[in-house]
Amino acid sequence: MSMQTQAQVLQRSPRSKGDRVKFWREARYGDLECLAARFRIHVYELHTHESYVIGTITAGCERFEVAGVQYAASSGDVCMLNPDMVHDGRPEDVGYSYRMIYPSVDLISEMVQDLTGYAPGGTPTFRSIVERDVELSQAFTRAHRALEQRRVALEADVQMMDVMSRILMRYGGISAPERSVRENRAVSVAKEYLAADVSRNVDLATLAGIAGLSRTHLIRAFKKETGMPPHAFLIDRRVRLARKLLLNGEAPATVALVTGFADQAHMTRAFKARIGTTPGQFARMC
Repeated sequence: MSMQTQAQVLQRSPRSKGDRVKFWREARYGDLECLAARFRIHVYELHTHESYVIGTITAGCERFEVAGVQYAASSGDVCMLNPDMVHDGRPEDVGYSYRMIYPSVDLISEMVQDLTGYAPGGTPTFRSIVERDVELSQAFTRAHRALEQRRVALEADVQMMDVMSRILMRYGGISAPERSVRENRAVSVAKEYLAADVSRNVDLATLAGIAGLSRTHLIRAFKKETGMPPHAFLIDRRVRLARKLLLNGEAPATVALVTGFADQAHMTRAFKARIGTTPGQFARMC
């Protein structure tokens, strides 16, 4: 049995009109394969991947076989397959929706090193196939959607690195050691960089390099010092600037562009969540 990419698996498998599939690659993660799909009839034949398979069921139930053992995954379950595992997949009852990523061994090893500070001695291995973990399932779904929407690189990166760190620690046997006292300076550098130009669409790897910490270390240190992750800090600073520009009479569409939001709707959601009113309403009141 030959190993296949997920794109090859989907190409070789006919689907019904009730099935929906969105497949894409993320260049920032070594062309990471990502899949968001709904299957009502589609059945996967037995196959393997040279990559990991990690994701969650968002609705319904999928039944699948791994190395001769039957599993069922429902909404709120997190699924993890190591490379080379023989598996299939089929819908239960009305079908299922799921979100998946297919990280390479190199990418998972890189994430482990980022998390622990040292390269893994061998290929990292997940100890579970399916785990009921609603909180982690919801976090993965949010991170996956952030990648899909391709709006704010830093937000998507922080969410994905955070959820992958938790998956690795909970189900991969990876532990994160305590770090040195240089965190405060590193966080200050990161904050200064973000605040200097809030319109920049910086990604997490760039920000971590500027701060001199690993990506997961920066997320933890940033949360500890500021009470929020880096992308939330950036959005907060964008809303602050938007508020000033609106008070100066700038049009909301112009403000959204100047402050680095993906579009006016994106600014409206962030502004209302923090100020309690939309930018247009705020401008009229003031």
